[in-house]
Amino acid sequence: MRNVYIVGTGATPVGEHWDRSAASLAVEALAAALGDIPASRVGALYVASALNGSLEVQSQVGPMVATAAGISGIEAVSIEAGTASGGVALRQACLAVASGIVDLVAVVGVEKTTDVLDARRERALALAGDAEWEAIHGVTTTALWAMLMRRYMHNYGYGIEDFAPFPVNAHANGVANPNAMYRFAITADKVRSAPMVAEPLGLLDCSTAADGAAALLIASEGLARDVSAAPVCVAASAVATDTLALHSRHDPLWLSAVAHSTATALRAARMTHRDIQVLDVTDPHGITAALVLEAGGFAERGAAVALARDGAITPKGALPLATGGGCKARGDAVGANGIYQVVELVAQLRGQAGAAQVAGASVALAQCIGGIGATAATHILTME
Repeated sequence: MRNVYIVGTGATPVGEHWDRSAASLAVEALAAALGDIPASRVGALYVASALNGSLEVQSQVGPMVATAAGISGIEAVSIEAGTASGGVALRQACLAVASGIVDLVAVVGVEKTTDVLDARRERALALAGDAEWEAIHGVTTTALWAMLMRRYMHNYGYGIEDFAPFPVNAHANGVANPNAMYRFAITADKVRSAPMVAEPLGLLDCSTAADGAAALLIASEGLARDVSAAPVCVAASAVATDTLALHSRHDPLWLSAVAHSTATALRAARMTHRDIQVLDVTDPHGITAALVLEAGGFAERGAAVALARDGAITPKGALPLATGGGCKARGDAVGANGIYQVVELVAQLRGQAGAAQVAGASVALAQCIGGIGATAATHILTME
């Protein structure tokens, strides 16, 4: 298998793009990723979108984006894995290049969520869980995370206020991200006093589903050296799965897909947790980030909230997290989140993250999960 490199990145701002189509957002992100590379050199296109079929009522998003980008005729495939769609699409691109089938692959994550009323969007988002046993009864993903947060608080003795460092850190970092939806800081007091959405989850500990597109160019080593002055190596790629329904799991506070995906990626990269210098994980709520960090082996069970409270997740801490603002401040672009994560981590590795830059960062981990951890896609990136 050949080594795989990221040679181009692009992204639109995350927000309410009522005047834009999904195709136009995708083309903008792809054009930015291509830069001076002719689009005709792209051998395959993988498009990640979780909700386009249910909200935009349009399937075959791959050919749609290929046509809009002027590269119709190439292999163009749509990938859907809930909020893990971007990470799964990136894995498929890495496999295509590593196998030698193609030398240059474009990966685009795109989502349009704001053109419909809230109830319809929530129904669509709930399909990332078990439609037969959860969504049909009106259980939303936010409600499921809220139940897990309450169980976590009961098990480990935390209060609601202890989770505030997660959204506070995300917003502090989002200020430096020109593509972030919410580019302003918040305080722990504001998080505590915000109205409840699904108790114990308050408004300022809940991300906002929004529109956006992000793109990556994945190349073989030989091509990467020709077209990029600073290629970033994809040192490892892994995907794992768990049950859709939360009630089917023996331990609801343990995200086994995250554990398996992280361990597989670290093993493939021949690294340990100590080698990872900056992370970006799916974090629509503080409880999500906490459970991901614990299942991923970056914190002991019950300790992730305390680590965040002690400053470990800030850019100067031991576990720098959400340096682009995460789902909370960047905005939750659903199926495109995994691509936004990598775009932001590439900026970190190239020393281009501005005020949120992690000093000396040369190894990064991106992980996105679908639903309540039913799918987990993990990528380890290195700057050579």
